[in-house]
Amino acid sequence: MKCVAIKGVKEFEVKEIPELEPEKGKVLINVKKTGICGSDIHYWDLGSPEGLVMGHEYSGVVVDNGGREDLNIGDRVTALPISPCGKCEACLTGNIHYCSETWNHASGLSLDNSGGLAPQLKVRSDMVLKLPDNMSDEEGALVEPTAVGYHAVNLANVKVGDHVLVVGGGIIGLVSAMFAKKSGASKVIVSEANESRGEMAVKLGVADAWVDAKNQDEMNKYAGTFDRVIECCGNAPAVNSALTLVKAGGTVVLVGVSMNLINYMSIAHVMRELNVIGAIAYTKEEFAKCISMIANKEIDVMKFVSKTVTLEEVQSSYEELTSGNSSCIKILVDPNK
Repeated sequence: MKCVAIKGVKEFEVKEIPELEPEKGKVLINVKKTGICGSDIHYWDLGSPEGLVMGHEYSGVVVDNGGREDLNIGDRVTALPISPCGKCEACLTGNIHYCSETWNHASGLSLDNSGGLAPQLKVRSDMVLKLPDNMSDEEGALVEPTAVGYHAVNLANVKVGDHVLVVGGGIIGLVSAMFAKKSGASKVIVSEANESRGEMAVKLGVADAWVDAKNQDEMNKYAGTFDRVIECCGNAPAVNSALTLVKAGGTVVLVGVSMNLINYMSIAHVMRELNVIGAIAYTKEEFAKCISMIANKEIDVMKFVSKTVTLEEVQSSYEELTSGNSSCIKILVDPNK
């Protein structure tokens, strides 16, 4: 079957790999739609690991249930792509997202479990959730990034009347902004270096305004004014702006990931007694809740989808998403075209 794999620094290749075989304990899925995630871009930037078939945001149809009796061939599903051990303290307390084993064999994030940039994938049967009939394949592929934003806002503990800043206007930032509004925030502002994305945040109705992250004078006007800041970029300027723009005693949630060390303004953290929280992934309950909210039309995630592309267009899509001037928020991939 045809797939897209990492070949080198900022380079993919479209190649053939063997079709997957049924396996006990894993659900074999025909992939319908796959999302391009910001964390995938880090691997593409590094060109490593070579041969990795990414795609951990996906929806599909069950081909083989791997022995899970409540799943039938033809069931429409999505899944948590993670691989928690199920035995450690984190797993036993419901925090599978920070089990030390969680990412070791994650689908689309490890060499031994290819992801949704191919027509088929296998994922642990206990991580698979059914999709309601009234959810589209596209909505199914958006559950995973939606759950990341939902988890971040839950950690931020956004309350009615709060002023919230979201740093970064990608899919996670805009989903976080959406949930901040849903939680009762009276003002939600997105800071973004890409003007097209900043304007999109307001146009889509998830932010009341946006501020140019490159304009330091404009940013300084907001110093110490936000009750909660959700940082979704992971670079030093973004993290440090979060620390300075939040109120003394306020909460900063770090969602963005950096593969390298960054300079961190610890004095702002210490002297103003900030509550700084790291956020990774989601709980299984939050993931399931996002399916319910999408199915019940409590939230609209389709407005974030910019376009759907083929496997041959994945390379150019990554280039577009990292150009710094594209208005694209979420690009989906149809691996069967």
